Amino acid sequence: MSIITIPMGWILKQLSVFCGGNFATAVLIFTLLINLLMLPLTIKSQKSTASQAKLKPKLDALKKKCGDDKAKYQKATQDLYSKEGVSMAGGCLPMIIRMFFMMGVYWAVMSPLTYIIGIDKGIIKDAMASLDIKRELQLVSLIQQGAVPGISADAISGISFNLFGLDLSQTPEFSLDIFGSFKMIWIIPILSFVTSMMSSLVSLAVQKSANPDAPNMAAMMLTMPLFSLWIAFTVPGAVGFYWVCGNIIMGFLQALVQFMYSPAKIIAKDQSKAVIKRYNEEKNKLSQFAE
Repeated sequence: MSIITIPMGWILKQLSVFCGGNFATAVLIFTLLINLLMLPLTIKSQKSTASQAKLKPKLDALKKKCGDDKAKYQKATQDLYSKEGVSMAGGCLPMIIRMFFMMGVYWAVMSPLTYIIGIDKGIIKDAMASLDIKRELQLVSLIQQGAVPGISADAISGISFNLFGLDLSQTPEFSLDIFGSFKMIWIIPILSFVTSMMSSLVSLAVQKSANPDAPNMAAMMLTMPLFSLWIAFTVPGAVGFYWVCGNIIMGFLQALVQFMYSPAKIIAKDQSKAVIKRYNEEKNKLSQFAE
C-alpha cells in the first residue's frame, strides 16, 4: 500500500501542521477531503445503479420469456445490457478504487510516527519488537514516558493525540466488567458502532430505493457495525475515531448523492427527454406535411 500510504501520509502531515499539531482535527479534515475526492466515484456508482434499475421492467419481461432456462436468461440479460450501454459491473470498479484509497488512508492514520513525525521506520520497528508491541500508535505514550530506546519524548512533542480529554493513542480494551472497568476511551468504539449502523441504514435505504425486489440485506448490514465495534476495542482510539469520521461523512454524502441521483429522478429525466424528442419529431412531421 506504499504507493497510496506515502502520499496520504504526507497530506496528513501537512494537515497536522496546519491544525497546530492536533492529530484528531487533522484526521477529521483528512477524512472529509478524501471523501470529497472520492465523490465523483460515488456519483458514478450511483448512476450505474440507477441505470440498472431503469432496465428492471425489461429484465422482468426477459425473465418471464425465458422461464426456467437460466443460460438463455443470462445471455439475453447480457445482450440487453450491451444494447442499452449499461455495464453489469459498473458500480463495482468505483467501490474497489475507493476501498484501495481508504486502506491507504487507514495505514497512514495507523502510522503517525512514520508519516507525520518522520521517525525512521527501522527505529520504530526495533522499538516495537523490543517492547513486544504490534501497533505503532501504542508507542506514543511510552515515548512520552521516555521508555522507548532510540526515540526521545521531544520527537513527538509537536503533536497531540488528545481529543476532549481522550488519548487516541490508547487502546480501549473491552472488559465484561462494564461498570467496574469502564473507561472514557470506550466512547470511541461505541460511536464507531452507532455511526456505522447509521451508515448501514442509509445504504440499505439506497439499495431498496434502487431495487425494491432485492433480497433483504438487513442482517448483513447489522454484521458490519458489530464487527466495527469489536475491532474498535482492539485497535488504538485514533483508528476508531477515523472510522467514526468516515461513517458520518460518507453517510451524509451517500444520502446527498441518493437524493440528487436517485433512480426515480434519473428515470423520470430520461422519460422527459424521450417525450420531448417524440414531440419534436411529431412537430417536424406536421410541419413537413403542412408544406
